[in-house]
Amino acid sequence: MKRRDLLGQGTIVLLLGAPQIAWGASILAVRLWPAPDYTRVTIESDGLLSARQMQVTSPPRLALDIEGIELSAALRELVARVKSDDPHIAGIRVGQSAPGTIRLTVDLKHAALPQVFQLPPIAAYQHRLVVDFYPVKEIDPLEALIAERMKDKPPPRLAQPSTPPAHDPLGELMAQHGNRPAPRDPSPALQATPAIERPPPQKTDRMIVIALDPGHGGEDPGAIGPAGTREKDVVLAVAHKMRERINATTINGNPMRAFMTRDADFFVPLHVRVQKARRVQADLFVSIHADAWVEPTARGASVFALSQGAASSAAARWMADKENKADLVGGVNIKTQDAVVMRALLDMSTTAQINDSLKLGSALLGEIGGLGRLHKRRVEQAGFAVLKAPDIPSVLVETAFISNPEEEAKLRSDAYREQLADALMRGIHRYFARNPPLARNRTV
Repeated sequence: MKRRDLLGQGTIVLLLGAPQIAWGASILAVRLWPAPDYTRVTIESDGLLSARQMQVTSPPRLALDIEGIELSAALRELVARVKSDDPHIAGIRVGQSAPGTIRLTVDLKHAALPQVFQLPPIAAYQHRLVVDFYPVKEIDPLEALIAERMKDKPPPRLAQPSTPPAHDPLGELMAQHGNRPAPRDPSPALQATPAIERPPPQKTDRMIVIALDPGHGGEDPGAIGPAGTREKDVVLAVAHKMRERINATTINGNPMRAFMTRDADFFVPLHVRVQKARRVQADLFVSIHADAWVEPTARGASVFALSQGAASSAAARWMADKENKADLVGGVNIKTQDAVVMRALLDMSTTAQINDSLKLGSALLGEIGGLGRLHKRRVEQAGFAVLKAPDIPSVLVETAFISNPEEEAKLRSDAYREQLADALMRGIHRYFARNPPLARNRTV
């Protein structure tokens, strides 16, 4: 097909790769991460791959010619990985289009904006070829949150049908003695309208939004315990339990609503977590993690807030550096990021936000301490990128050391997760008791 014909069909051609392409590379793994925000396809290999992208709009699909590899069982696995409930991908086809070239065709459920990029080796990963499929219309998290809230509202009460008058023994007795009262005028128009007692105006139904941020996810497993427990799974389970409690709670008659930066196993870049919390006008931001250390004896929970200057300790600085590398492990398409916007967003932290974050952290720390040992008895501070929303009190909770076999076992326990969610909820209540939510125009 000629280039003019391709463009006529809405096709975009993109070349990826470098002179260091590893011809004859082996496919190590393929992964598929479906999510409402976007679906990610990852192909991991032991050498850098070259990919040629061709996008067709009708019907929507993406063809990816990957050079330097042969058809393998690992690639065929992608076909079976697609589930019917994937928000964006309808199916995947794999075939050998030419010697040394594999064609990967992704059939889409709707028009999408694909991003194809390479990730260099890091942590446990070697070279990764990544394809992200974003919906053309971006999901508005605030609209989704309000729609969820409206589902939980009780239906409006309908006016009850009029009922016949009750039996009147006094009227019957008067009628028997010739003293029947005058009949009522059957015409409704001639009846005097009784005064209607109006209910007092209701209080503004102002949602109190708590942004829950389960750390890591998708390509980024987070820390892994001795028994193989993945941090991303543990913190997501705790966040789900917290969401249940938050959504069933009111404060001073105002409903609380949890917003999760991710509610399934997919990766969310650090700055996007901050953006999501700001878009839903969150009142608090709680990032949930499970700590890890090189020595298995380290134990206890910690709470961190942002620091505009130096970290409060060397350990806090090390922890922030480790968590801030999540984007490198999870995989961010650097070319699509507006560096100026990201830098501005992450440099707008204020003294007031940090002070409120320290208050929130102290309240949470006081409750978590009732479950067991604390690693630090005061709120630590460091430059965590995920805590840099300038207008939202934000903390990062390290629930326990997943690298400690005893604490890993606790984190795997559903009973302990319940206790942890209860403790965090008590901390949120304690914070709001001393720092009532500010009035806002958000009503639902």
